[in-house]
Amino acid sequence: MPLNFHKMHANGDDFVIVDSRNSASPVTSAIAQRMGDRNRGVGFNQLAVLLDCDDAAARLIFWNADGSALDVCGSATRGAADLLMREANVTSLVLRTHRGLLTCERTPTGNISVDMGVPLFDWSDIPLAQAVDTAALPLAGNPAACSMGNPHCTYFVDDLAGLDIAKVGPAIETDALFPLKTNVHFVQIIDRRHIRLRIWERGAGVALGSGSCSCGAVVNGIRRGLLDSTVEVECDGGSVTVQWDGVGSVFLVGPVVASFSGTLNVG
Repeated sequence: MPLNFHKMHANGDDFVIVDSRNSASPVTSAIAQRMGDRNRGVGFNQLAVLLDCDDAAARLIFWNADGSALDVCGSATRGAADLLMREANVTSLVLRTHRGLLTCERTPTGNISVDMGVPLFDWSDIPLAQAVDTAALPLAGNPAACSMGNPHCTYFVDDLAGLDIAKVGPAIETDALFPLKTNVHFVQIIDRRHIRLRIWERGAGVALGSGSCSCGAVVNGIRRGLLDSTVEVECDGGSVTVQWDGVGSVFLVGPVVASFSGTLNVG
């Protein structure tokens, strides 16, 4: 079966968009895994499927490269918004995800801003396996946890240079405290408005960037009193801006770039 797709990236955080408006989603776990294979498929960190929606420009469902589903992806949401804004010749629209309705806007500089919703901090919402203080988890390194619609675990370190995240990330992702596994961030604070972030992404591995991880890292830093309300997040692939007033929605702002479009025979 031929499957049309668009390949995009946000500072190297690459994703694929399949437009299934006017039809049922053709993507299954097995197809997502097939497309996500960087040697035999297209390769991506996440895949987003566009579907028809009565109360938004489109509904998005997301897949990781390992075939697992997830509720939200900040980078792919920005990519879908960019495509649909260009198609409709508008600068603002609303998309529906499992996270709810997300308002997206094109900024004067061409970046895409997404209202990522209100972060969740209760242990059962993240979720964690037991009731603990989510601002200081009972794990070595004293990380913090939150949910942006998917689980995030943030470590604050003095120096990222000597940290092998490909070695330490998998053990934290699969720790028994996280029944649905977790994204793992390692944050070095440059100053109160600027952090350096490295990411081990649940279901994808080491990532050059991640919208939701950038949001989770900043939220946990603000909770700790370490950061101001607007923060530049410098990932391996480039920078995004995250804004949070400590109460309401988190706003993610950054670029998206179209790489190529194609058709893959998925069997």
